[in-house]
Amino acid sequence: MIRDVLKMGDPRLLRVAEPVSDFGSPHLRALIEDMLDTMAARDGAGIAAPQIGVNLRVVIFGVESHPNYPGAEPVPQTVLINPVIEVLSPLEQEGWEGCLSVPGMRGWVPRFGHIRYRGADAQGKPIDRTATDFHARVVQHECDHLDGILYPQRIRDLTRFGFIEALFPGQKLSDD
Repeated sequence: MIRDVLKMGDPRLLRVAEPVSDFGSPHLRALIEDMLDTMAARDGAGIAAPQIGVNLRVVIFGVESHPNYPGAEPVPQTVLINPVIEVLSPLEQEGWEGCLSVPGMRGWVPRFGHIRYRGADAQGKPIDRTATDFHARVVQHECDHLDGILYPQRIRDLTRFGFIEALFPGQKLSDD
């Protein structure tokens, strides 16, 4: 089922999400299905449970290609529960980001370029991967939602934050 996405300003987006303990439950399966449907309907690269008003540490991400990020490498379709991110290099990369909860806008955001992420899939099986570049950016963006952080809070130069049509005149970009 396609769910409404909370918008920046909704206090539910600022909460720290609770860990999942009921792996494989019908409730968790339904949540993941709704998140997948909502992400697909809005052409997102990822979504976090808090964005649809569910205060659990669940993120979904994955993209083969996306018109907003030409040239970005594919990111494997992943359900990641109770994630932990480890920074493998302190070097940051800056890049444009959008968000389903901040529709119509883009910002130039610094992210670590090389990370390791761990967590579990929907059945509770361990996930342990390293990621670089765009893949690392997507994971960090989605996991930030679990700690009540939206990408505008990470922008260092607000002259590089604005509405899509003003920043990229004539380009057709979606909200994520």
